Amino acid sequence: QVQLVESGGGLVQPGGSLRLSCAASGRTLSNFVVGWFRQAPGKDREFVATISRSGAYTSYADFLQGRFTISRDNGKNTVYLQIDSLKPEDTAVYYCYAYEDATMSDYWGQGTQVTVSS
Repeated sequence: QVQLVESGGGLVQPGGSLRLSCAASGRTLSNFVVGWFRQAPGKDREFVATISRSGAYTSYADFLQGRFTISRDNGKNTVYLQIDSLKPEDTAVYYCYAYEDATMSDYWGQGTQVTVSS
């Protein structure tokens, strides 16, 4: 079992930045591919970004327009999502997701709220 805890969300003005963190406990996060998803009110959960176990490979949803950066520090068992030039449409609950190939196990965090408003 791995427990994922997101943090770093909050209320930010349009154009601002946030760095979300996903801290893992219970297992070594370097065994997992980790991704970020988000869910806006009244909408389905959607893919944001993913990062390989080593951090060498990343993938992003097309709509992000280069404003999001996923990274990881396996020594700290943590994955990050840097969000720049925030827009009101980025308002959502952001979830961390971890997948392990060897066991075909996946885990979700509880989410962190990001609200972009003036």
